[in-house]
Amino acid sequence: MSPVKVIICGAKGRMGRTLIACAQGDPELQVVAEIDQGDDLVKVISRADAIVDFSVREATATVAKLAAKHKKALVIGTTGHGDQEKKVVLDVLKAIPVVWSANFSTGVNTLFWLTQKAAEIVGNEWEAEVVETHHTAKKDAPSGTAKRLQEILKHVRGKDAPAHALRIGDVVGDHTVIFGTPGERLELTHRAASRESFARGALRAAKWAVKQKPGLYDMQDVLGLR
Repeated sequence: MSPVKVIICGAKGRMGRTLIACAQGDPELQVVAEIDQGDDLVKVISRADAIVDFSVREATATVAKLAAKHKKALVIGTTGHGDQEKKVVLDVLKAIPVVWSANFSTGVNTLFWLTQKAAEIVGNEWEAEVVETHHTAKKDAPSGTAKRLQEILKHVRGKDAPAHALRIGDVVGDHTVIFGTPGERLELTHRAASRESFARGALRAAKWAVKQKPGLYDMQDVLGLR
């Protein structure tokens, strides 16, 4: 079987470098281009089966439009998009398969699943809050993962749950969901020790996406957790 050909957008960033390193060690993948600021995606897009975008949120719409035009599967790892930015991307979904996830880690997606189940079990009598910690260079706060946890909690509980963001040192990413009621407390925590877990998940999503029909998916779909 031929390897899935991917283009990495945001290739010079922390995640971009990790994606390239992980892809080079995967015989099922071939990186056909590394794109960063100032590079022209149009010149290389025909080489790829899928595009993995971990650049910046301002670039997502442009990448999505090009992917749709050239019928390439798209994996979006950037976060912090506003409603209008999301709308532009959602408009391309009829043309291509798009995996858009707040976090591509298998462990974090297990946390998403456990958070939903825990919220269903303890009910609205328990309080719920989210705490996340990242490195000081991370721009968006709360993180996309924390916002997704909030969405899950609101979907189950019908009300908002606060999220607290800490920016300390070089922390890759810690997320905790805290449920509490008088007399007891339940905490669900995921800690990332390196970016490789996110990179491996995103590349797994790219290999999965090229086999899917056009539409919007997330890592829960990739992992079969729905």
